[in-house]
Amino acid sequence: MAERMEFERKKEFTYRGKTLEELKQLDIREFAKYLKARERRSVLRNFQVVEKFVKKCRENSSRGKLIRTHLRDMIIVPEIVGLIVHVYNGKEFISVKMTEEMLGHRLGEFVATRRPVKHGAPGVGATRSSAALSVK
Repeated sequence: MAERMEFERKKEFTYRGKTLEELKQLDIREFAKYLKARERRSVLRNFQVVEKFVKKCRENSSRGKLIRTHLRDMIIVPEIVGLIVHVYNGKEFISVKMTEEMLGHRLGEFVATRRPVKHGAPGVGATRSSAALSVK
């Protein structure tokens, strides 16, 4: 029985066959080749915006400042993995820690813009039967 016990090893993260360290060494345009078609098109067409955002993330993280953004459609690239980015949901900034599994997704996917509906008791005037009640 002791021979059959195997110790569980933590599997190293890979994205399309590349480790995170290899992906961080790639240029953003080279990384785009590993993305799915829609995300690749977004990165290549908005290349300057992506580079500007990555530069802003590097500068603010080195200074210890918050990284706040309204860019919910920004594709997550390897340079920002490990950082905490505050993404705007339409009302407030929600903090999101970037992990390896988020590569290739958009920032807005991890910040909900709508809350679940919580139905309460109906108020006065909500139904026809409440009109018959006296309001004193």
